[in-house]
Amino acid sequence: MNISSLVIPLLLAFLAVYGLGKRVDVYSALTHGAEEGLAVLLRIVPALVGLLTAVSMFRASGAMDWLSALCAPVLEQLGIPPETAPLMLIRPVSGSGALAVGSDLMAAYGPDSYIGRVASVMLGSTETTFYTIAVYFGAAGIHKTRHTIPAALTADLTGFIASALAVRLFFGT
Repeated sequence: MNISSLVIPLLLAFLAVYGLGKRVDVYSALTHGAEEGLAVLLRIVPALVGLLTAVSMFRASGAMDWLSALCAPVLEQLGIPPETAPLMLIRPVSGSGALAVGSDLMAAYGPDSYIGRVASVMLGSTETTFYTIAVYFGAAGIHKTRHTIPAALTADLTGFIASALAVRLFFGT
């Protein structure tokens, strides 16, 4: 048995002993935290279900392929491989969808290809913007996102461009 398999049990035991030492009802605190967690879950689930449904509909309708083809000339001008357009479209919405698209790109072009490397760096350099906003803003009860979405999408675009540039600088095309 290695030490990494003992980290969680030791941490939980330490917290229980520390709480008892501070005269805290550890079990009551645990159940209260679980109750609050379930309340947060109930507030964010509707947004997540809607988001995941929209992603599935977007992919199944063929709109993603059409939009990818439409974006290809602009992407070439920015130095981004047009083959990564589906990844760029789905990443701000769905992490699992983006991983599936990235996996498809690596299966088609190879993980050590320019496209495979750019896709890998894009996955690590960008965020699932709408998912994150839905979860955190939903948990905090915020309904008006104001400038959050434009700023986050600008950051994603910057990450996509920087990913292609970094791969080109370090590995070539």
